[in-house]
Amino acid sequence: MKKLLRGSHLSGFVRGLVLLVLVHIVGTLGYRIISGGTATWVDSFYMTFITVATIGYGETVDLTFHPYGRLFTVAIAVVGIGTMSYLFSTFVALLLESDLNTALRKKRMQHEISRLSGHYIVCGIGRVGTNVGLELLKTKRDMVVIESDKQALDRWLEHHPDALYLHSDAADDDTLLAAGVTSAAGVFAVTGDDSHNLMVSLSVKLLNSKARVVARLHDIRNANKARKAGADEIVSPDFTGGMRIASAMLRPHVVNFMDKMLHSDEGLRVEEVVVPAHMPPTALGKLVPKSRDYVLMATHEQGKWVFNPPDEHVLTPGVALVLMATPGGRLQLENALKP
Repeated sequence: MKKLLRGSHLSGFVRGLVLLVLVHIVGTLGYRIISGGTATWVDSFYMTFITVATIGYGETVDLTFHPYGRLFTVAIAVVGIGTMSYLFSTFVALLLESDLNTALRKKRMQHEISRLSGHYIVCGIGRVGTNVGLELLKTKRDMVVIESDKQALDRWLEHHPDALYLHSDAADDDTLLAAGVTSAAGVFAVTGDDSHNLMVSLSVKLLNSKARVVARLHDIRNANKARKAGADEIVSPDFTGGMRIASAMLRPHVVNFMDKMLHSDEGLRVEEVVVPAHMPPTALGKLVPKSRDYVLMATHEQGKWVFNPPDEHVLTPGVALVLMATPGGRLQLENALKP
């Protein structure tokens, strides 16, 4: 999209430039004819130029006895000034879309990234990373993309021009710091290279041990290495894809329900919200009131699951609430649990 806009601005600028040249040619010929050949070619061109440029000097071609000549001047002025205005606007648009503005856009984007907290960093925006990014956008979570492949990054930005991103190596400490890893909630190491994902996991944990890291691995045999490197969760697309195919055969209604949920316009998801440390032990009915925007399914506490807990069930800090919710419902509950 950006390339198309830049191309349209450039073609518009060229058209305006050609029209301006034609105005000067017509004006020069017109004044030469109106003067009956008494005005030189230079005077005729100069008369056209000062008319278009609105300089306002005296008439180099005498039009005192040529009323139609003055009407010709009005026409040249209207067309010429309009062309100059069009040229200026397309030049400004071309300038803003050009690489000359890259430094300014990077500075603005870095300022926005520095203000983020509790966001997510997606390292690698290929096929898997794109789906991760789309899920974060659908569920209204802040994110920063890190990608070293310019083509892959351009494909992402073509559909999401306002996305925050860094064109760099995700395993580099300075890049992770620039992406706000010290205040991030989690990092997705989803490049196409297992070894690179291991390096990203290790780098993240050295910079922020509290950040959750999910790593993508092609070879599931590297899972132990990834965990030792700092990955909290390992996902193998090949293994997960096989499980998904088996589930489609064995439990089709469940799979269909999950697919419908993932593709709903409301962004309905199975979410989790953790009871914060400041919250004193409180009854479920008081802490999590009934709402049309979410349904509590279970709690995970002390390594055990409690399904469909009653309203009098006491929630303590650290308990994970598993609920089916819209993005708005999740945010509503998170805000209710804030200090």
